[in-house]
Amino acid sequence: LRVPVVFLTNAGNCLRSAKARELSQALGLQVSPEQVILSHSPLRLFSQFHQKCMLVAGQGPVEENAMNLGFKHVVTMEALRKAYPLLDMVDQSRRPKELPPPTTGFPTIEGVILFGEPVRWETSLQLIIDVLLSNGNPGAELQHIAYPHLPVLACNMDLLWMAEAKMPSRFGHGTFLLCLENIYKKVTGRELKYEALIGKPSTVTYRYAEYLIKEQAEKQGWKSPIRRLYAVGDNPMSDVYGANLYNSYLRSAHQNQVQAGVKRSPQAASPQTEDRFELRKDCSSSVESCESILVCTGVYRQNADVPGSTEDCTMEMVFHGHRDFCFDPSLLEASYIVQDVNDAVELAFKKENWS
Repeated sequence: LRVPVVFLTNAGNCLRSAKARELSQALGLQVSPEQVILSHSPLRLFSQFHQKCMLVAGQGPVEENAMNLGFKHVVTMEALRKAYPLLDMVDQSRRPKELPPPTTGFPTIEGVILFGEPVRWETSLQLIIDVLLSNGNPGAELQHIAYPHLPVLACNMDLLWMAEAKMPSRFGHGTFLLCLENIYKKVTGRELKYEALIGKPSTVTYRYAEYLIKEQAEKQGWKSPIRRLYAVGDNPMSDVYGANLYNSYLRSAHQNQVQAGVKRSPQAASPQTEDRFELRKDCSSSVESCESILVCTGVYRQNADVPGSTEDCTMEMVFHGHRDFCFDPSLLEASYIVQDVNDAVELAFKKENWS
């Protein structure tokens, strides 16, 4: 790869190294883990939580992922369930047959990381709610509901994702978050708040991608500053929306003559943390725009002909994005629409006058 490239996915149920190997085999070239951004990768920047005891939810190597990101004290959902077996009562076959002895010595949980959709939703929904209501002590008798609740960091807001099923799309982590938010509000009458929302379309994720692209350019000896990013994806609600959101963010930052990552995006939701997140003191932003390229081989009109205009790209006005992101229909309109990723790469090369 002679051009700096990052592979950005909202998947988070694997290790970066495993995803890099998968991409290397599929593409027939060497992809390094440093070129892979999973939904949770920017969490390595949230050092204020790395020393806290964090409950992690999801599937795959969630504990290893958390440790690799810098978190030192991690509690898995299974460990919490084992410590407090009376909490998980939906599945009758898993209910304890005898009253267990009281749990002692279990650490107080200080925050929650939602890596991705879990396998047993009822267990994770129940235990996360218990932790939030009890301020991290689900074994204690509940005297009052703690609010504001413990910090919640969520990765991957995709409501749906494309699979091989003939039905349109499958439930993603965004659907799990929707359940959690509504259960919490129904039980407490209050809104569930996020300390951070990570993954597409969050601007902090695209800012992290920009940083990694610049690192690659430096290692490859690029002399000219990078002015444009090209974001290729198949999902208008995450890929296109996120790229266009970041493009607005870049324009706003340059108009105000400040570095991207210092000024908060007017479109970003309140839990976004751009102004906390410092990558390097010398990492000034030369990037002026982020152009979105929509491909038709996934969520968006699979196996269909390329639409004639960007107006055809705007989906029905049912907002599939996360609750905390303001809906702007114009951000669903891709800069370019092509058939597949190969066409997208050729388009970028043409725009940059590369042979």
